[in-house]
Amino acid sequence: MRIEDFDNDEDRIIQDRLKQKTWNEIRTNDSWAIFKIMSEFVNGFETMGRIGPCVTIFGSARLKQDNPICLLAEDIAFKISKAGYGIITGGGPGIMEAGNKGAHLAGGTSVGLNIELPFEQHYNPYIDRDKNLNFDYFFVRKVMFVKYSQGFVVMPGGFGTLDELFEAITLIQTKKVAKFPIILVGTEFWSGLIDWIKNVLVEQHLCVNPEDMHLIKIVDSADEVVSILDQFYKKYDLSPNF
Repeated sequence: MRIEDFDNDEDRIIQDRLKQKTWNEIRTNDSWAIFKIMSEFVNGFETMGRIGPCVTIFGSARLKQDNPICLLAEDIAFKISKAGYGIITGGGPGIMEAGNKGAHLAGGTSVGLNIELPFEQHYNPYIDRDKNLNFDYFFVRKVMFVKYSQGFVVMPGGFGTLDELFEAITLIQTKKVAKFPIILVGTEFWSGLIDWIKNVLVEQHLCVNPEDMHLIKIVDSADEVVSILDQFYKKYDLSPNF
């Protein structure tokens, strides 16, 4: 079938992406992609290198600002900022906006790593003007999150939040990056996932070492988040950047 034979955009995109291409088409497309990817890495490294490591807050883009989870994220970001840490979020609405808002209200460093998406994502107004980065590639953006994070604070969220969470756990577990705190906020939200990991992955199928569960902390309050971050950095004689 030809592209014009499909009656919706999604089917047309699938047909176009997966159809057989000539070697010249592949080489041309890949060459331009390399330059675009390189430019995103260069811009990200230069900008984030000037800012320095911060604490990253993840969570759903779909929640409204009056949602209790967003209010908690705002409080967490506020208290983290007051403790001397900068805040990085995905730059969009929902939990991300709440995180940037908390940092902004505390007078702290507020960074947004925005991603271009066909829905949901638009940058929020609480990002510092010189600290709003835009990305087209998820994997480049994820490198920035991991490379420049002093800790991950993971609020309730969907597939994107889980993607970032397990990426960080995998990189720390395989020692590809140095260990940093991974804090899940919301016992009720996360307990089902953690129980499944323990019961199915660790105990039944032996796919995960029991020791790797120590990479994750679960809390319910902003004070607990700050306490875990401070304890971690005091242990290694390190300090916040701001």
